[in-house]
Amino acid sequence: MTGYLSLRNLIKSYDGKTNAVDDISIDITRGEFVTLLGPSGSGKTTTLLMIAGFETPSSGVMELDGHNLTLSKPYQRNIGMVFQNYALFPHMTAQQNVLFPLQMRRFPKHEINSRAEAMLALVGLRGFAGRYPRELSGGQQQRVALARGLVFNPDVLLLDEPLGALDKNLREQMQVEIKRIHRELGITMIYVTHDQTEAMTMSDRVAVFGNGQLAQVGTPLDVYHRPATRFVAEFIGDSNIFPGRFDAARPGVIELAGIGPVRIAGANLPAGEVDLMIRPERLRQKPDSGTLDDNEFEMTVDDIINYGDSILAIGKIRGLPIRARLPGAGPEALVPGSVIRLGWAPADAHVLARR
Repeated sequence: MTGYLSLRNLIKSYDGKTNAVDDISIDITRGEFVTLLGPSGSGKTTTLLMIAGFETPSSGVMELDGHNLTLSKPYQRNIGMVFQNYALFPHMTAQQNVLFPLQMRRFPKHEINSRAEAMLALVGLRGFAGRYPRELSGGQQQRVALARGLVFNPDVLLLDEPLGALDKNLREQMQVEIKRIHRELGITMIYVTHDQTEAMTMSDRVAVFGNGQLAQVGTPLDVYHRPATRFVAEFIGDSNIFPGRFDAARPGVIELAGIGPVRIAGANLPAGEVDLMIRPERLRQKPDSGTLDDNEFEMTVDDIINYGDSILAIGKIRGLPIRARLPGAGPEALVPGSVIRLGWAPADAHVLARR
């Protein structure tokens, strides 16, 4: 195996018939922040629990820094865990909660208090050591849980949807805090979420799960701009996807069903059925004069959503649904029933081979 944490051909089945995790393999380097992203039931949390030792793989191998984790007990793994529901002891203060894993691991007594104090300071809770969980806000409780998961210097920190119970503003604050802590400590973090924004803004790499399988592993920009499958294209961000056909004799052109030929950037594709993906923000409205791009079409606007700095125009081109994110448009500039010309450059679209 290669990588600091390596998963090879990992399978988990609860009934012997259906695989909750279906033959996944991934290498994670030391100090990397990797997010397991996917819809509910896609296998991401089950994978995390197998790494932690709370679930046993049906088959496959897990190694951490060259040591086989597969059959070791959770307490034999130097791995920290942060849960969505905080899982703090209500009868213990913040400091006592952070001290607990040090006591269980029999750290020297003279180290315990200084370690807990330093970790509470790291998460911004220096003055809250004596408070009980009921006296802390949700965000503060999550910071205590984070400090508890880090205080014993784990080899890997696992985070299972840790921000899911927080409101939007607190969630964004905690995203920044977790990334700051990751940078300062250089620890390997594996983060589970179904929130695309969290995955895109926090991760070094994103592992996209679907139906128990790994659909794609790549940087946030890779999975957004160059999704490997239609599932990834539809799950991450907003997208327009048009069916078409590619003819190897016309390497720079795709014939879209119901639309006609469009130009694409050079694509190394086999001839046959394909899908063309264009993100709504890559579509541009034709100016009052002149041409726009190689690909121009009339769009009939059915509805608009005003975001203040932009408008999402929802409508059709040649009877096919399309969504365009147009910057700087006021609600008076675009109304249902409007007909506008849209276009995109060949390099702005991404071609997906049918599977």
